Amino acid sequence: MTAPVLALGIGAVSASGCVWYVPALVDLRAGADRPVSRRLAAAACVTGWATAATTALLLLLGVPGRPLLAVAAAGAGAAAVLRARAAVRSRREKREDAACWAALDSVPPPHGACRHVLFARWAGTGLLVAVAAAFLLLTWGRAYGVSPLVAVAAPTALAASALLAAVLRTGPARVHRPGPARPHRGRRLAPEHQ
Repeated sequence: MTAPVLALGIGAVSASGCVWYVPALVDLRAGADRPVSRRLAAAACVTGWATAATTALLLLLGVPGRPLLAVAAAGAGAAAVLRARAAVRSRREKREDAACWAALDSVPPPHGACRHVLFARWAGTGLLVAVAAAFLLLTWGRAYGVSPLVAVAAPTALAASALLAAVLRTGPARVHRPGPARPHRGRRLAPEHQ
């Protein structure tokens, strides 16, 4: 596969990834209106897709293999670090929310509305990794004896694993059913006020 054809393929995938990076740009633009974990995840998404687009552009310009690989690896590494930080921060924020709701002696509201965003982020990150793997295997795989079957099968398996992980991570929506009303813990009213 020639470099221009590969560049056009990566460019087309990058353009179709707008369903992930446009909402991420909106989250980044919202600033403090969004939680820190969500902004970190958005930065990871934008970094990954920008890396793919930059790699396609460098391929079209005929940049040699090692600098091209260095750019792709640096971008993928930055996206992975940001995504890991977002996951750690998200866990911390969920613990803080649970502690606040426990202090209020109440049941937290369900978070089902965010399931589609979480699914898109997991699937998008995995598909981006699959595209990067396909790029590396198809570009430099022949020089190291990688067969075309492996060069196609490995990214396909990565993409399928990403989609499966996204489905398992988001899970089915949980419906909250309130229990019986609790008696009021305040002082009892006098009979004439009841």
